[in-house]
Amino acid sequence: MSDENFEKYKNSIYNKFFAILLIVACVVAVVSSIFTYKWITKNNAVLDLKASTTDTTNKTQAIAKSLENFRSVIDEYYKGDIDEEKLLDSTIKGYVDGLGDQYTTYMPKEEWDEFQESALGNFVGIGIYMTENSDELIEVVSPMEDSPAKKAGIMAGDIIVEVNGESVIGQSTDIVSSKIKGEEGTNVSIKIKRNDEYLTFDLVRENIKIYHVYSEVLDNNVGYISLITFDTGCADEFYKKLTELKDKGITKLVIDLRNNTGGIVNESLNIAEMFINKGNKLLITEDNKNNKVTTYAKSDAIVDMDVVVLCNKYTASASEILIGALRDNNIAKIVGNQLIKLDMEGSIGWNSIL
Repeated sequence: MSDENFEKYKNSIYNKFFAILLIVACVVAVVSSIFTYKWITKNNAVLDLKASTTDTTNKTQAIAKSLENFRSVIDEYYKGDIDEEKLLDSTIKGYVDGLGDQYTTYMPKEEWDEFQESALGNFVGIGIYMTENSDELIEVVSPMEDSPAKKAGIMAGDIIVEVNGESVIGQSTDIVSSKIKGEEGTNVSIKIKRNDEYLTFDLVRENIKIYHVYSEVLDNNVGYISLITFDTGCADEFYKKLTELKDKGITKLVIDLRNNTGGIVNESLNIAEMFINKGNKLLITEDNKNNKVTTYAKSDAIVDMDVVVLCNKYTASASEILIGALRDNNIAKIVGNQLIKLDMEGSIGWNSIL
């Protein structure tokens, strides 16, 4: 056989081989597709993880069924240890977060214990109030007096971008809080963005005691009371400071609620009662069934003088309730750079304290 004929023969063999290979590949693809389709059809209960219903009375059962479907997949394919408590907490937290309401949240036991610790006014940290702003960044509302943060120069409006060299951009206040808090005497590095400048602060965590109320007598017998937050006991502190100022002969009063993002509503209402006579409205709340509950002052006012309340963009929640009650009962003039949104109506909210 000549070389030319041999090359033609070899090429024909190659062509036949590749044609057979192509046919086999097509057959495999078809068989695989049929098998996959049958498997999906057979196992639809697993793959269709979200159970659905149009009957509102069965939505809870549908959610439970969906979770069962997800769990069956996890049990079959997930390789690793499962923390059942963490899984449950994360499920509930995600469910509640789906409401999209910043004032409605689920707090696992550990977070709740931290919140209670902060509300009672004694914890270990660096001494700042912080919140998640409209850009979903962690912003310092204000440093506490005589705190590590205050002494180091951290200021209201600073954006926390790193903790111990790790970026916290896009993380929640809960996560950032857990990274900043620690044992007394240990170090923590905080990097902040202030306007277009980045600054790093190396701080030592301390036992922080929250003083809710500060007062002094200004010129012309004007009393000044600053409320930092509405945590447990602040109404009693306010009463004590107010009594001291009255004994010093003040004739006018300034209440400073700037940077006060709220706290416990009853503390706010107890302070409002010091200014509003018995029987007048303090607060109106309304539930999702349009049922309204009105809270009235139970005793006569102990203050009879001109009152001015200071507020700013961080004044919120229980602060707004106090302002709304004083304003709507014609007790005080409100001065600030943010319109008060509440008309004796509001909701409970809180910020993180570190």
